[in-house]
Amino acid sequence: MSVYKDEQRGTWYCMFRYNDWTGRQKQKCKRGFKTKREAKEYEEQFMHTTEADMNMKVGAYVETYFRDKQGELKERSIKNKRYMIERHILPYFEQKSMNEITPADIIQWQNKMREAGYSQTYLRMLQNQMTALFTHASNIYNPTNNPCKKVKKMGKSDADKMDFWTYEEYQQFINTIEVGSRYYVLFEILFWTGMRIGELLALFKSDVNFQEKKISISKTYYRTEGKDVITTPKTEQSVRTIDIPEFLTQEIKEYCNKLKLRT
Repeated sequence: MSVYKDEQRGTWYCMFRYNDWTGRQKQKCKRGFKTKREAKEYEEQFMHTTEADMNMKVGAYVETYFRDKQGELKERSIKNKRYMIERHILPYFEQKSMNEITPADIIQWQNKMREAGYSQTYLRMLQNQMTALFTHASNIYNPTNNPCKKVKKMGKSDADKMDFWTYEEYQQFINTIEVGSRYYVLFEILFWTGMRIGELLALFKSDVNFQEKKISISKTYYRTEGKDVITTPKTEQSVRTIDIPEFLTQEIKEYCNKLKLRT
């Protein structure tokens, strides 16, 4: 027996041995359960997770997934994936075993997501998170099935419609902003280079080669939990060098000189 009553606290706890990923035997003790059943279920799920047994609950597997991906995904990606999984997947599947989930379950989940009124692109993002969980399980832990393979993906990878300013429309807009001001230069860079806002906000003066009229994109900016973060782009393809016109080169140079920016 590995589950015991804590007579002093009036709660239950479990104590058991297991082999870690190196094969070394260790002992685990977890206290504070209200019932014997809760303590036993914790032990069972812990053992499933340690052994990567696909009879483990989805909630436990998600932690295994992020443990495996820790050295592969960036902090921001992990945060975004966790948010979508915890908000949109775990409420429906947390207590189901990985091996129990059927294609019919996935279809019912998809219908619930569609009923929520999310955009087609967001639906595809949610689908990608579900698919990623089962793809990783299939590649590493050999589950009895991958239900996502038998179900058509929901959503669309591209937005239904994207509107772009024409040159004339952009000129109407930029003419309302003071020439040489901060926002004038920012919008000029965005329009003439097509870079993302996060990439723009991560630029240093040293990223601009004024002689060769080029901007090097190697960083991106985002804000999380009240902190400013500058990190490498999400994909290797995002690291690139952009040619810029002479007039934009001069606008950036004049703005940097006005602020006395150093590299």
